Amino acid sequence: MVVTYIFYAIALVMSFLIVYLLIPPFSRLAFKLDFVDKPRKDLERKLHREPIPLTASYAIFIGFFITYLAIEREINWETGALFLGGILLLTIGTIDDWYKTKGKDFPALPKMIVQVSAAVLVYLSGNVFTGFFNPFSGEYVVLPVILQFILTILWIFGVTTVINFSDGLDGLAGGLSAISGMTLFVVALAMGQSNSAMMAIILVGVTLAYLRFNKPPAKVFMGDAGATFLGFLLAVIALDGAFKQATILSLFIPILAIGVPIFDNIFVVIKRFLQGKAIYQADASQAHYRLLRAGLNHKQALIVLCLVSTCLGLSSIILMLVQI
Repeated sequence: MVVTYIFYAIALVMSFLIVYLLIPPFSRLAFKLDFVDKPRKDLERKLHREPIPLTASYAIFIGFFITYLAIEREINWETGALFLGGILLLTIGTIDDWYKTKGKDFPALPKMIVQVSAAVLVYLSGNVFTGFFNPFSGEYVVLPVILQFILTILWIFGVTTVINFSDGLDGLAGGLSAISGMTLFVVALAMGQSNSAMMAIILVGVTLAYLRFNKPPAKVFMGDAGATFLGFLLAVIALDGAFKQATILSLFIPILAIGVPIFDNIFVVIKRFLQGKAIYQADASQAHYRLLRAGLNHKQALIVLCLVSTCLGLSSIILMLVQI
């Protein structure tokens, strides 16, 4: 057990250092290529005043997979699906981010198709939400295959999307991902799910390194490429861990662990639908923008949302302990 904990510590430090060391050279490259997020006075969502490099996503991707492969030393279908799915999201996210550097918006449909494709890869690899334990009979209820497919795809696509939607305030998407990752790490440890725990602690390492440069005022952004990749990782970690052998009550564990972006963006989607807006139409209706309009500054809004996320994470852990 002590040896296992040492591997988790090594993974945390290794992933942190890789990302921490890679972000500066990638940032310099971003300025040379003019791959930077420029402030736009016509957009309420643009809160920064200087051009910010959009290249942290590549450092995060490299840091995660180098660490995971170095520690786990196992390449299987699930690892391949995670890698290929990540490549897909990184590619379409980079195209989207490039459009933004030119002051243009990339169409939502191609992004949606690619995100669903990444989710399908995970499903085909065998990482699937199959069912739950009936609390009354103690029997495992296996869902129909079509329902397994729909719920797995919806979960991965949904979490990927809400983390991306939450990336509108310095330190927010990274901070929420780190808190969610740490929560899922504790849950996976308690459930004896070592692979899920390893992925979660590596995610914590890469996000903490990113936050060293993204905390207010941000010096670097991860863009859509990085935010969708982090959301994708969180969704897969939950599928690989918290959702396996779940009871009806414990299905809420991963939902609470990623609660702030999930609940906030459910509210946003409902609001946009009622107003007749496209669900993917970017606006300033997320919780962080509402807190800013209420009079909080950037750091105060960030602290409030991270505290709420921490409380939901602790609730998730308590719920898990009740189930054991």
